[in-house]
Amino acid sequence: MKFRTVSRVLQHRNRSPSIQLHTYRLVAHLHSAPKRPSFGIAFDIDGVILRGRSPIGDSPKALKRLYDDDSGSLKIPYLFLTNGGGIPESRRASELSQLLGVDIDPIQVVQGHSPFKNLLTRFENELVVATGKGEPAAVMSEYGFKKAVSLDEYASYFDSIDPLAPYKMWTTKQPCNKQRNLSFDVTSERVKAAFVVSDPVDWSRDIQVLCDILRSGGLPGEKSEHQPDMYFAADDLEYQAVFPSERLGMGAFRIALESIFNSIHHKPLKYTSFGKPNPFVFKNAESVLMQLQSLTSDADLNGDYKDKKSHHFETLYMIGDNPSVDIKGARQAGHPWFSILTRTGVFRGKENHSDYPADQVVVTVEEAVEFILQREFA
Repeated sequence: MKFRTVSRVLQHRNRSPSIQLHTYRLVAHLHSAPKRPSFGIAFDIDGVILRGRSPIGDSPKALKRLYDDDSGSLKIPYLFLTNGGGIPESRRASELSQLLGVDIDPIQVVQGHSPFKNLLTRFENELVVATGKGEPAAVMSEYGFKKAVSLDEYASYFDSIDPLAPYKMWTTKQPCNKQRNLSFDVTSERVKAAFVVSDPVDWSRDIQVLCDILRSGGLPGEKSEHQPDMYFAADDLEYQAVFPSERLGMGAFRIALESIFNSIHHKPLKYTSFGKPNPFVFKNAESVLMQLQSLTSDADLNGDYKDKKSHHFETLYMIGDNPSVDIKGARQAGHPWFSILTRTGVFRGKENHSDYPADQVVVTVEEAVEFILQREFA
């Protein structure tokens, strides 16, 4: 606080009633110097903020309310908590900034595959295969995995591993430039782990090659009792995209792979799924929001907080459109999570969801933000 400014005013407190009133107001303002925000917000993206690449309603306007009008700096800590992915968080943050007209930092983007970086110490120097739309190998490489290969590239090293490849016109019409100059031999080194980073594009090939990897101990064509580790970035059965009705998600692919693998192998598939509604994801989001808490612009007159230590939140709001993913996850995570369900995506019901009821149901994300600000600052 600017104590010398207060002292100078106090010296004049008996000169006139108006100065005395001003003094009391200034002291009161200083004593109530802004604290760190006691709440944070997690937004789902698809069906809440965006439909495809188009903003839903006035979602950009809703987000701008979380920034300081004058400085443009972050006022309320928030992040995007999505099961989607396929590109590095830095690039996704840049895309969102352009689409929504606000400055979004990569730390504010938590994708389904973001927890994969926690497995680096285990697989940093091991051969791992990554599949999904976008650039799955680039995602893993950015996390620090030194031998990450896309399933697309991996399959190209094994002749005829996909018997349907000649009939897939989208691949046969493109020049074959999948293989890089690698410092290791993928045809002789065993795959230690397979990662489904985002929604797979070629289900038939991916299921075939993953089954080859998983039941051969990591080297297609051989036999082994050891199954390499299998990780899924999310387990959504459906999600809201541009098409009016829901589209099949990674959870559907997982079901297909698991069903086929269990039918052709004598041991059931072992795997780990991340993404919402996994409680771990919400715990991780809380940690990220606490980091963002220290970047908000709500400081005292010197530009500093009274207390520089991070504080636990009283409330964390999860705004989502999928009851079985967003709302279920927030409910399972418990305090301090508060769930808000929108009607712009998967959920379109008039009443609350029967199986996974939210703490609050609104139509749009604008209404959700308005509700939060009224609840916190009223």
